[in-house]
Amino acid sequence: MISKSNPLLVSFQKNINVIALVLFLGLLSSCVTQRRVEYLQDRNKNAKSFKEAEFPDYRLKPNDELYIQINSLDEAAASVFSNNRQESNYVGSIQPYGASLMSYSVDKDGYLLLPVIGKILVKDKTLSEITVILKDSLNHILNQPVVTVKLVNRYVSVLGEVRNPGHFPYSQDKLTIYDALGLAGDITDYGNRTKVMLIRNENGENIRINVNLNKSEILSSDYFYLRPNDIVYVVPLRNKFWGMRQFPFEILFSALTTALLFYSIFK
Repeated sequence: MISKSNPLLVSFQKNINVIALVLFLGLLSSCVTQRRVEYLQDRNKNAKSFKEAEFPDYRLKPNDELYIQINSLDEAAASVFSNNRQESNYVGSIQPYGASLMSYSVDKDGYLLLPVIGKILVKDKTLSEITVILKDSLNHILNQPVVTVKLVNRYVSVLGEVRNPGHFPYSQDKLTIYDALGLAGDITDYGNRTKVMLIRNENGENIRINVNLNKSEILSSDYFYLRPNDIVYVVPLRNKFWGMRQFPFEILFSALTTALLFYSIFK
């Protein structure tokens, strides 16, 4: 038997203490508090309503794609512009790319080229304004024309610390930043909800906005509703780099087990 005062035994005890301390610190560093993963935190718990965020009408830009459907009491005349029935079935069967195949593109100068009507300047105009322009242009050609205009290129990219990052199409007119995160499977436990980066193109310039999803003020913010082609990037927490998946717990547990085995032998 080896005495407790044996230097080898003392060294084992020190090593065990060090390994136990490292494991404890590793567990602390990998922990994510509940407050970090909660959305819409408020100091004033009585505040339950917020003014709805403004959502200005989207204004067309070069390279946008429009799905245009034209109906009329005179179906034969309307068929010059499109075969609505076949087109509708075709588009619905291969979404999200079907509508894009049937769309009209806005050229680099902001013009839209249509059969019979010709070129129309659509840059910086809303979909409602384009609908009125097309209807007025068709009044002398078709009997009671009905025009439907939809924006095809409605996409948002969600990247970073989310469960399912990707490039997502959407059809609704309004898409909130929470909707986009839902499409991506929500933020992981290691995503920084106080530092979500929104990248948006405005007037030909890419701008970067930092959004805090933990504050309820986001509900009335100008960045609550996303715009087509916005990019949402969720920054990872520092805990991510010391988390359970990255921390070498297997090696440390193995070393601790070996040390305990030798300690029990030489004790």
